[in-house]
Amino acid sequence: MTGASRSGTAHAVIALRDVTKSYRQGQNDVRALDGVTFDIEPGAFVSIMGPSGSGKSTLLHLMGGLDMPTSGEIIVEGTAISRMSDDEITIFRRRRIGFVFQFFNLLPTYTAEENVALPLLLDRRRPRDVSARVEAALEQVGLAHRRKHRPDELSGGEMQRVAIARALVIEPALILADEPTGNLDTHTGEHVLTLIRDANQRRGCTIVLVTHDARAAAYGDRIVTLKDGRVVDQQPVAARA
Repeated sequence: MTGASRSGTAHAVIALRDVTKSYRQGQNDVRALDGVTFDIEPGAFVSIMGPSGSGKSTLLHLMGGLDMPTSGEIIVEGTAISRMSDDEITIFRRRRIGFVFQFFNLLPTYTAEENVALPLLLDRRRPRDVSARVEAALEQVGLAHRRKHRPDELSGGEMQRVAIARALVIEPALILADEPTGNLDTHTGEHVLTLIRDANQRRGCTIVLVTHDARAAAYGDRIVTLKDGRVVDQQPVAARA
């Protein structure tokens, strides 16, 4: 990766250094993030909370290279992604970061297995490898029997489980989940959060979860609280019984 440089904290999967993000809104500059600095260690499960407009989703998008900071540095696995070219960050996301969004982001004309296979096909993986990994990912989320169904034939919980399988299929170092239970009932949401926690505990994936729900945040091991674009608190989650 020619445009990126190795930098940052040696033991952090993600290191944020004085990260700011500003937007132009009419005649005003709106600062969505204001000097955010913290580290996330390998294998951690960090929940990010805060009121609406606090900068939670903006921060997650910056961590995933879906947007670039106005200033400051974001280092993922030792590489400053904020210095990458568009092509470099696209390849990095495709191979190292799994995403789970509130609205699922599944392609409506693709079956469950085709949606899960997409990141591997875009990365030009061998068909035999793609088939085996898609099967394993759908088995892990309990949807092997629904592989031929399109999103409009699935429940909300099933669609989110397909999205989790799509995130897992690349065997990512990092999964970024943005309000993954926001469109689900409580019981289904707990099932989805258990799958995400299992990816953390069994696969060793580092998880960053954005949520407004304290119960969802408690699935993690640390809660980072944002307010007005700034980190105002960081607390470990009490051990679950």
